[in-house]
Amino acid sequence: MTGRCVQGWRRTCDARAAGPVRSSESGWTLVELMIVISLMAVLAGIATIGYGTAQTRSREAVLKEDLFRMRDAIDQYFADRTEYPESLDALVTEQYLRTIPDDPFTSSSMTWQTVLADYDPANPLTQGIYDVRSGAEGLAIDGSPYAEW
Repeated sequence: MTGRCVQGWRRTCDARAAGPVRSSESGWTLVELMIVISLMAVLAGIATIGYGTAQTRSREAVLKEDLFRMRDAIDQYFADRTEYPESLDALVTEQYLRTIPDDPFTSSSMTWQTVLADYDPANPLTQGIYDVRSGAEGLAIDGSPYAEW
């Protein structure tokens, strides 16, 4: 029976008689696997860089919005009272802001840097917080320091 096929209810052949046959289900070669893994690593690296940039851009957008809102509240405070607030907490207690927002880069509301108004001898009440800036160190995507925004 070696070397011959037996016909009957099922057709069976001796594997040695059929000769070397490579099945399409034999698997991947090492080279093919290395190419696929390399491509996946490159794509993962590109996605990671893109995610980091998107996250930084969103934090910068939140920082710009927070600065705009706090500066607007300081201007409204001055327009109503003809003096600048003594602290950022005064904006909250006088209900110009609900809360002092957290700096998106430092994750703290205590790191805001305040800029005092120039002293005016004719109106000494104007001494107070004129501007607010971020306490974050580092550079923005456009190259400008966060502390100068």
